[in-house]
Amino acid sequence: MAASSNRITLGPLVAAIDQGTSSTRFLVFNSKTAELLSHHQVEIRQSFPKEGWVEEDPREILQSVYECMERTCEKLTQLNIDISNIKAIGVTNQRETTLVWDRRTGEPLYNAIVWLDLRTQSTVERLISKTPGRNKNHLKTGLPISTYFSAVKLRWLLDNVPEVREAVESNRALFGTVDSWLIWCLTGGACGGVHCTDVTNASRTMLFNIHTLNWDPELCRYFGVPMEILPRVRSSSEIYGLMCLGDQSAALVGQMCFQDGQAKNTYGTGCFLLRNTGSKPVMSDHGLLTTVAYKLGRDKPACYALEGSVAIAGAVVRWLQDNLGIIGSSEELEQCAASVGTSYGCYFVPAFSGLYAPYWEPSARGIICGLTQFTNKNHVAFAALEAVCFQTREILDAMNQDSGIPLSQLQVDGGMTSNRLLMQLQADILCIPVVKPSMPETTALGAAMAAGAAEGVSVWSLRSEDLNEATCDKFEPQINPEESELRYARWKKAVQKSMNWETTEPPYEKDNQGCDVARHGAAGAPPWSQAWDMGL
Repeated sequence: MAASSNRITLGPLVAAIDQGTSSTRFLVFNSKTAELLSHHQVEIRQSFPKEGWVEEDPREILQSVYECMERTCEKLTQLNIDISNIKAIGVTNQRETTLVWDRRTGEPLYNAIVWLDLRTQSTVERLISKTPGRNKNHLKTGLPISTYFSAVKLRWLLDNVPEVREAVESNRALFGTVDSWLIWCLTGGACGGVHCTDVTNASRTMLFNIHTLNWDPELCRYFGVPMEILPRVRSSSEIYGLMCLGDQSAALVGQMCFQDGQAKNTYGTGCFLLRNTGSKPVMSDHGLLTTVAYKLGRDKPACYALEGSVAIAGAVVRWLQDNLGIIGSSEELEQCAASVGTSYGCYFVPAFSGLYAPYWEPSARGIICGLTQFTNKNHVAFAALEAVCFQTREILDAMNQDSGIPLSQLQVDGGMTSNRLLMQLQADILCIPVVKPSMPETTALGAAMAAGAAEGVSVWSLRSEDLNEATCDKFEPQINPEESELRYARWKKAVQKSMNWETTEPPYEKDNQGCDVARHGAAGAPPWSQAWDMGL
């Protein structure tokens, strides 16, 4: 009998491309049970050309997707599972990372500028100084003016990379976040690739109106961005070659937080806490973002969320490993921290890319304080884990203030949740239970759910009565609230020190106007750049 006739039929399968900051994965799920059948992961290299600059190679990102897809399909074949039964592929991605490429050749015109990148700090400061009352939220996009988001990164590319400017002038340039780059390449590239994004990724650019769910002409003029280079905006669940969903929105779907008030926290390179606010955007008074959570169908309403973004969470593990060399792996970090069970008064603020929510302070710098002669690497390891938890506590406090209804438990996911000590510390510092699903791949699961539920695919039901109840681990607080408050208050003092830190040299190149954009008002500047010059 032919080997192909022995292949196992499991019902419709749905796959997800999970392209994150530090790695790419391809995962295949059984749409009837949400069981993860197979996956493959490839790490992505980051480059740091200058202090505060973070870049990735778009070609390497794309190649990692191809490799992960190929290896996963090989594993499924070895398991005798018929890969022809994969009915849809969803995409979930790092959201604010910015790319520009040539529509005719398919070649990137510069490296991808990663969301953590700080090269636009002086541009952001200049923008804020021009707003009434130096209000970071002046643009009313649901986002503060920050280095985090795509518009200022795109502006830097337009002003500092001749290849980008020339491609725009000759109508060859396409802009996108990682989802747009992957979808364009995977649907044909220069030979008819689909140039699109979804509402969740678009809402992270500072160019998108979260009320009308369209690119905003006024915002594009403000940043001097030509609208013809922008991708078409679509829902998070429809057929356009592939389905896409920003990574944190995908995790919200994967955690099945479909009800107003439900929340999840993802512990990856950074840390991202999202709370579903239903069909109306809620503007934060306490330093949070208002973002599009998902739009699960072309004719379905958008759902919004409040989000607290932390720049450095899992990235602190790599820093301790690669920069300081005091640990060899994330498992060793947990062992070191568990061996002492305390930071012994040592506090760590990992503000390597400034501080995101709730401060939005790009000039903050990392700090380790409270050191004594007794302090060793194990105490620093413990302080690093505590720092992740303290940053989440700040976000949760802000979210509770904005919503007026305290969260009673926190649903969690992401790579760092395999660290049980971290999860217990998080419960202790929040003074509420922390709930971790037994299947931790909720970001990829959410992308697969959106893909499988799309009209025309329809192999995955998102009705609450059809969703499988996930098994979970629950971590209950084990210390008294007074001790938690004391430790948190001391860490907050360290945060204030990190924000008052002064560097001796500016880490960014500036022109004679004190701006990090090199060619403001250059002779022969194209019309789409003039609004930018006049607006500033």
